[in-house]
Amino acid sequence: MKKTILLFVLFLGFTQTIFAQSKYLEFGLGLGSGSVSPVLGLHKDFNLGKKDKFIIGTGIRYTGYFGKDIYLSSAPNDLAIEPSKTDSLLAPSPSIHALNIPINLGYKLSNKIAIGFNIDLLGVSFGPKGNPKFIAAGKQSSTEAKPTPINILLVGNNDRGSLNSMFYGNYKITEKFGLKLAYQFLFNELTTSTKVQTSPVANDRFRVKSGMIFIGAKVNF
Repeated sequence: MKKTILLFVLFLGFTQTIFAQSKYLEFGLGLGSGSVSPVLGLHKDFNLGKKDKFIIGTGIRYTGYFGKDIYLSSAPNDLAIEPSKTDSLLAPSPSIHALNIPINLGYKLSNKIAIGFNIDLLGVSFGPKGNPKFIAAGKQSSTEAKPTPINILLVGNNDRGSLNSMFYGNYKITEKFGLKLAYQFLFNELTTSTKVQTSPVANDRFRVKSGMIFIGAKVNF
């Protein structure tokens, strides 16, 4: 994974000198069941191909996650793939802030419309410590938890921390301003202060997966 990220960074450095590029600020809000997700990002895209229709880019993106009475389940892959092995956290009001480096891939359908996909690669998360309820075998107990500090894309349940991904469509209104509509899929994680789950293995990481409708705007500069 580290080699892939390094090659991606080197490729972007090379493309700055030979391909058309654009810089833009992007902001908006994801709306889900019992949760919201404000997003703010600073991005740079490069246009590839004979007609500059293909897009590849990166940047830095802030993603917030706020909810009410959110259930999180055991995050490690060997637990998450088997529901009978998972325990839960019930977080009354989680507040998670993630700052990540994404990769963006897209295609211009026309001068005004583009579609694409982006996903966070790595970054950090932070936020206040909370007191969710740990639930195992139908019994509840109080614990402490805070956002998992390191975010890294490792594919599926192997991912760690809080990561954002989007399937999107952009519509350019003017040369400077456009609108964005997307399906946003989030992984958000809390880590408990102790390994509260003891069976079948000890575990302190719990995750919620959220599908949201994202509405936002894009400002070129």
